[in-house]
Amino acid sequence: MLALAWTGILTPAEAFSGFSSNAVIAVLSVMIMGRGISDTGVMDSVSRFILKITGDTETKVRAGVSFSVGIMSAFMQNIGATALFLPALSGISRRAKIPVSRLIMPLGFAAIAGGTLTMVASGPVIVLNDLMRQSGLEPFSLFYITPIGILLLITVVLYFIVAGKRILPQSDSSSQRNYQQELVDAWHLPAEIYRFKIGKNSTLIGMTREELRNNSDHDVHIIAMYNKNEMSYAPWRHTKFEEGMEIAVLGNSEEISRFEEQTGAEGKKKVEKFRDLKNPEHAGFAEIMVPYRSNFVGKTIRQIAMRKNYSVEPIALIQGDSQSRKGFSDTVLQPGSTLIVYGTWQNIDNLENNQNCSVITPYKTKPLKKSKALTAIICFLAAILLAVLGIRLSLALLTGAMSMVVLRVLTMEDAYKAVDWKTVFLLAGLIPLSIAMEKSGAASFIANNIIEVLEGAHLLLILGALGLITTVFSLFMSNVAATVLLVPLVINLAPMLNADPRILALFIAVMTANSFILPTHQVNAFLLSFGNYSNRDYLKAGSGLTVLFLAAASLIMYIIYL
Repeated sequence: MLALAWTGILTPAEAFSGFSSNAVIAVLSVMIMGRGISDTGVMDSVSRFILKITGDTETKVRAGVSFSVGIMSAFMQNIGATALFLPALSGISRRAKIPVSRLIMPLGFAAIAGGTLTMVASGPVIVLNDLMRQSGLEPFSLFYITPIGILLLITVVLYFIVAGKRILPQSDSSSQRNYQQELVDAWHLPAEIYRFKIGKNSTLIGMTREELRNNSDHDVHIIAMYNKNEMSYAPWRHTKFEEGMEIAVLGNSEEISRFEEQTGAEGKKKVEKFRDLKNPEHAGFAEIMVPYRSNFVGKTIRQIAMRKNYSVEPIALIQGDSQSRKGFSDTVLQPGSTLIVYGTWQNIDNLENNQNCSVITPYKTKPLKKSKALTAIICFLAAILLAVLGIRLSLALLTGAMSMVVLRVLTMEDAYKAVDWKTVFLLAGLIPLSIAMEKSGAASFIANNIIEVLEGAHLLLILGALGLITTVFSLFMSNVAATVLLVPLVINLAPMLNADPRILALFIAVMTANSFILPTHQVNAFLLSFGNYSNRDYLKAGSGLTVLFLAAASLIMYIIYL
């Protein structure tokens, strides 16, 4: 970007124009709206619904999500469709235990391919009809492009079904989830949470949780109770069990089965009503250290009343070289004692704010703004509707983003934090290159010289060469700019190539979607930080798809349209 200005190829205003470009403002706005939707927790329901349909098999989940976002991209800008699904992916990743990095890239690629499904799906196909009118050719109808778009979307989905396990990165970008797993592995912590209902024949009725602990040989933890529409976390030791009460039990599968057998509790199921307790964004294990000047020093957990006062469940106590997993309620705490507890991050945060202990575990405490869920959805859908109605994408999306701030879905500070500035600078730095390619005549020079060589060649070879040129241009120019540059060129050269100018122009617009090998397409740039990807990841996953997309598009266009 700077080199183009210093060499005089572009003026300084042109070199820095990327920061105010439609694409950059649109991407920035989508990041803010995505944060707003995520903070309300509205996409948790969407993720559960998707998993009900697809199951939790990685290949099925990836295929289901990719095909869904591809179809949605037929009727809205692909970056909008991507942003709509992105918050749900973290929930799907968590529930299905699939690294989110293995879902996000296929989602983005499918959204890009989905832009070829209708003539209003993406910038290039929208611009194409304007170019057709300017050239005196008949514009395309809304679904004229759909047959090739459907086949190309299927090609992308099948590519990841067949090759996804080999080409997608293995790492999980969720540091919170990784830390929790490391904690479980390091201390051999129980990781299963089940829901039980106390029936009329249960031996728990009338018993306190302390009596349960003292009179049983199973090692489980009651981490929550639900009774009479009230939820209590880590209930106090004198809390009595009642008929009809639901409880969340933490333990390993063997201990939980023994608990079920001995107490007669009904309906062992994985967490439903208590699902937030398995959400690493909401709850988890934490290491708590007692510092030298803490008021906890010289007291026992029973005296502190940790469950009653702080609503967290003590799981283990580490003092020196000794570890206690059971019966440590009356052990006197010393400076440096470490407790492992389970609870919501909000309750753990309250415990740390007491200043009698230090929480070693990184955690998140921001509560979900569930009351703002409907407001967030309306702001997002209104922004998408404005874009569909023809309002410039940047204006429509930034209006939606700022509406979330005005309506208190987000604070202004949250909005600034939601923006990944690395992505913004990536796009803003690439856009001047596109301007320079056009302004200097470099793009026309390359295209003209290559196309002249194709005169008299077989039509399928011509399509392949045009597709290759378009693919290369779309990696270093915006896809709209590549369309504007190449469509008039192929229309003029069509008689020389003995081909239908309308079909060649359509092919150019389709091939601008073949932008998988680098994170330069605005959808890929948007997802770069969310998936914690590198250029190498895109090169590895996108190279094979780029070749396959080129071959499939050329063959499909030749068979169906020529």
